[in-house]
Amino acid sequence: MATNRLTYGTRSAGLSLTFDMRDGAARAAGIAAAVEALRAGRLVGMPTETVYGLAASARDATAVAGIFAAKGRPRFNPLIVHVADRQSAGAVADFTPTAARLADAFWPGPLTLVLPLRAGAGIADLVTAGLPTVAIRMPAHPVAVALLQAFGGPLAAPSANRSGHVSPTTAAHVVADLGGKVAVILDAGPTGVGLESTIVGLAGPEPLLLRPGGLPRGQIEAVLGRRLASVTSEDARPLAPGMLASHYAPAARLRLNAKEVLPGEALLAFGPSLPASAERAVAMHNLSPAGDLAEAATRLFAALRDLDAVAPAIAVMPVPEEGLGEAINDRLRRAAAPRS
Repeated sequence: MATNRLTYGTRSAGLSLTFDMRDGAARAAGIAAAVEALRAGRLVGMPTETVYGLAASARDATAVAGIFAAKGRPRFNPLIVHVADRQSAGAVADFTPTAARLADAFWPGPLTLVLPLRAGAGIADLVTAGLPTVAIRMPAHPVAVALLQAFGGPLAAPSANRSGHVSPTTAAHVVADLGGKVAVILDAGPTGVGLESTIVGLAGPEPLLLRPGGLPRGQIEAVLGRRLASVTSEDARPLAPGMLASHYAPAARLRLNAKEVLPGEALLAFGPSLPASAERAVAMHNLSPAGDLAEAATRLFAALRDLDAVAPAIAVMPVPEEGLGEAINDRLRRAAAPRS
């Protein structure tokens, strides 16, 4: 097996072992190397349909502590547990009829459910940040599914980046942020959704939208037959991942809803009509010249990273607050929030 890994894996500058999962010959070797690393308590960069995750066994407290250490993540910020199937999910969380209805409609896919933690689930306390609930989802990405099935247990996996930084949508982003802190990286190319999962809280009397994401609110409400109440948390102890006021942030300052570009700024554009001052931008990315919100979602984090590398400030054109625009604007507002 070692020969197989050395044949198909490549070492990054940070000494992570990276496998190109688009290469059929490398795929089996990559999954085997990742499972071996997880069972040894090490960290794995795992592609999902949303963003790349930093995976460890959700039942290994030491490995989960390694996630927080690698990311520099506050320990009061809970993690999402990823499972291969509904049976595995039922061993971790108590499902209500509403939860089952949403899982039937949207799993596998970019939806995370916050549910009561099942007694005896064996999930490390750090995963839930000591809360009586657990955030859980079934990813749709074939590489993530193959890894979960081969590992045979739940994986805790926040985004594979430095805490508070722009989320990773390519394996190169994982290497840039975490380098040798990750034992194995499974490179499946750019992610398809580009935004983190939508998080719905179902541990209380009514469903709550805890974080907008890759599954639009309207689709969830259509299944529920009711409006989702929105919750924002500025508390030191969030109810779910991605609720910190400052998050997903580049080093550059973001100026939202910009109608013009100021000297020295880069431009994050959206739609076919650009401001007259666009020509003075240090650099520009248009999330979608056609005004397509799904296209914009897939490009958001990579564009922020690219512009962050060339300018101290980024002017951000308005994005409609509808469909996936709700999640895009959520990420932009958190990226622009004052840094602690």
